[in-house]
This record gives sequence, structure tokens and C-alpha cells, in this order.
Amino acid sequence: MSHRRILLAATLSLELAGAFTASAQFLQRRWARYEHEMQDPVEDPPDAWKETEFVFARLRYRAGRAGSFLGRWGTDANKSDRLFMQGLRRLTRVETRSVEEVVDIDSDGIYNWPWLYAVSVGGWSLTPSQAERLRQYFARGGFLMVDDFHGEFEWANFMRGLNQVYPGFRIVEIEDGDPIFHTVYDLTQRVQISGFQVIRGMPYERGGIVPHWRAAVDDKGRVQVAICFNMDVGDAWEWSDYPRYPEKLASLAYRLGVNYATYALSH
Repeated sequence: MSHRRILLAATLSLELAGAFTASAQFLQRRWARYEHEMQDPVEDPPDAWKETEFVFARLRYRAGRAGSFLGRWGTDANKSDRLFMQGLRRLTRVETRSVEEVVDIDSDGIYNWPWLYAVSVGGWSLTPSQAERLRQYFARGGFLMVDDFHGEFEWANFMRGLNQVYPGFRIVEIEDGDPIFHTVYDLTQRVQISGFQVIRGMPYERGGIVPHWRAAVDDKGRVQVAICFNMDVGDAWEWSDYPRYPEKLASLAYRLGVNYATYALSH
């Protein structure tokens, strides 16, 4: 074999080895199999597989008439989740895992996670079995935070799904004195938490002008679903490290998330 062929073969072997190594690293990432459905996937931290007291569990659900997993549940994921968890670690004594848990709505594994976060629920689509699973989740004391949906059309579709879970679910505007606003931070002064478009001077999106901090509550007044309507808390977490995103909104988003997480753990 000529020196040129030997050099070519060696170069090809190195390239294949590099590609194999990169592929192996990708497969080792905790949620590599779902990253094609995520909007902003990031590298795993060194302690990605460490188990802890609290886990940010993101609900993987289907959306639209076709019932696709693409384009909704993974909005802002998974950068927003991980930046929020870093904040929860710094701001509280809650032992928080550094990476999220992706929880499939069709899996009974949902019962393992007392906290769930679902984004862009103005487009979710629930089957009867999925609605029943969520009903059982709430009956066992589960807590769901929903975020980033806007306007009356999306509200109606969200409520259509929620009424599949519990017909006549009692929805309230959370009052300033409610414990959920005072678990760690006192949040009686709140403003609309806008998405990334606020840096271009637009504080709202898709017709959702007026922000609402709503909740679905049980017979005792305990919040079961914390509803961030006409807001985008996930964007505020995701872009909190971007200098042009308003610090005031990012700080409020972290404080709100901290309160909701600690409320879920203590109520």
C-alpha cells in the first residue's frame, strides 16, 4: 500500500472514530431521544444522572388534530428547565436535580412526579385515557403548572382538555393573599411576564394582552393546576442569561417558579 493510501486510510479511521465518539456522547445524553422535539436542547451537566429530592418534570403531550408530539410540549426545552433548576438550587435549600424529567402523558410513570410543567397547552389534545391518567394524578396529590398560552381561542382549547380531566373544574383568579404567592417570596406586586418578543417592544402575543395568574383548585382550595395565562414564564427562564431580556421579568419568573415548586412540595 502506498504512503498516500496509508495516510488516507488513517485519516478515514480517525474521522470514523470521531463520528462514533460524538454519536456515543449524544446517545449518553439523558434525553437525547427527545431532543428533535425540543426547541432549545443543551448539553448535559456532569451530574445529569444524579438523583435528588426534587425534579422538574416536563409533560410530553400530543397537540393538534393529528395528535403529534412535535412543536408544542418541547417549547423552550430544555434550556429553560435547566436554568430554572439552577435558580431553584441557589435560591432555596431544595435538593434539585440538574436536568429535567420528560414524562410521557401515556405512561403511568407520571405518578412518580408530584410536580409537572406543561407549556403551550393552548394546543394540547387529550385522549380519554390520557385525561383519566391526569385525573388520577390529581387525585393522588399531583401539581401541574401550565404556561405560555395566549388569547381566548387558546384558553378555550386548554379548558376543553381540562374539562376532560375534571368536568366543571373550579377555576379562580389567585388572590394576593393565597399561600402560593407567599411560600418563599411575597408576590403581591406582579407584572406580565413576557416572552422574548418583549425586547422588540411587544409585551404580549397572540392577542393575550391581559395577564392572569389563575388556578384550578380542589374543594379545600388547594391549587392543583397553576395557570400562567397570557404570559411566557418559560421564555423568561430560557433568556434570563441574555443581556437584552429585562432583568425585572426574569427575576419575577424565577420567584414565581420557586413559589410554585415549594408550594407543590408543602401543600
